[in-house]
Amino acid sequence: MNAQNRQILQIALPSIVSNITVPLLGLVDVAIVGHMGSAAYIGAVAVGSMIFNLTYWLFAFLRMGSSGLTAQALGRRDLTDVVGILARSLLLAIGIAILLIILQVPLRWLMFWLIAPTADVAPLATTYFYIVVWGAPAVLGLYGLSGWFIGMQNTRIPMFISIMQNVVNILVSVLLVYGAGMKIEGVALGTVIAQYVGFLAALALLVRYYGRLFGYFRRDRLLQRFRSFFNINRDIFLRTLCLVAVNLFFTSAGAKNGAIILSVNAVMMQLYLFYSYFMDGFAYAGEALGGRYYGAGNKDGFVQMLRHLFAWASGVTLLYTIVYVCFGHGIVALLTDEPQVLSVSHEYLWWIWLVPVASTLAFIWDGIFIGITATRGMLVSSFVSTIVFFAVYALSQNQLGNHGLWLAMIVYLLMRGVVQTIWLRSRINVKLL
Repeated sequence: MNAQNRQILQIALPSIVSNITVPLLGLVDVAIVGHMGSAAYIGAVAVGSMIFNLTYWLFAFLRMGSSGLTAQALGRRDLTDVVGILARSLLLAIGIAILLIILQVPLRWLMFWLIAPTADVAPLATTYFYIVVWGAPAVLGLYGLSGWFIGMQNTRIPMFISIMQNVVNILVSVLLVYGAGMKIEGVALGTVIAQYVGFLAALALLVRYYGRLFGYFRRDRLLQRFRSFFNINRDIFLRTLCLVAVNLFFTSAGAKNGAIILSVNAVMMQLYLFYSYFMDGFAYAGEALGGRYYGAGNKDGFVQMLRHLFAWASGVTLLYTIVYVCFGHGIVALLTDEPQVLSVSHEYLWWIWLVPVASTLAFIWDGIFIGITATRGMLVSSFVSTIVFFAVYALSQNQLGNHGLWLAMIVYLLMRGVVQTIWLRSRINVKLL
């Protein structure tokens, strides 16, 4: 195995482990409230988790924006800029978090208006929300730190933090609920405490392993590049809005076809998420290594890295496709034992067979584009693909129903990768073959 392949795996594998641990935070909360004697508690955690997942997703640029810039600065060996990017990212993260806390009342009203929880769930979800919202500085601060660590070619620290947060969340939530007799408040506090433990641990590891870099900090340069920093993050934010629009519409359009179709689509999307956990790991490798080679002006190394990265991505895609074709029905049966959902899912499972092939380019190019801070290309590809998604759905829904929705999703995923390929080759003339 050559050096680049080792570098790819050293970054990708810890990221994959981190991604796999992310859903566990929500699963732990659901498992605990599921034994409180009322389904309303489960609904409250589901609504609360949805609110914060959606809100924090909009600010994912705090991670993505800092990783590419950091990797490029590292490639240029500009340590002053490396430290400055971290400082700007953390300042922006804390600023946004404080704003969310100040605006928590209208934010809760807006989200409840969008989600419309039932009368028995709303009071419990409100309690959950007003506790967990205080974790915003830790969550968004950790976004900035995680992106910076990835840019520094280090995904082991984010992996360690993810695992630690899960352990703390389990221990504290169980202690508060079963030891202190708390209910939804205990689950919410357990989440917030886990978030701050993760953030503080990340800060401690930052000082431990990178404290020597703080000497390169220049206060007079802190605000110099805020404009380009904001431009990059603005493009990522708008691109994220496109993704949110597609995903929310996909869910709502499925819901209009009834509870069974909604459940089938939800189960199918879990298989998409399983695939994304692995591909995101290789996308992170693209962010870190692509940004470093690009920042160093090493085009040959950049192209060689792309070839190795796409080779790994192709292997993962082929493996997942084979697994879904051969064992898809069995995997669905593990996710649900509802007879009607199992029966109807057989009709739609073949769409999942297409997901790995359709989305591979988009996953890898997203990582590369973040690494080289080609955020305008990401925005253009997402905007064009979103328009195509709604167009395909509008043209096919009457004839194909829910199959039309899945056709639109497959075309959307494929179009993102195609547009990004065209955009990159037209800008920096990269050829993989």
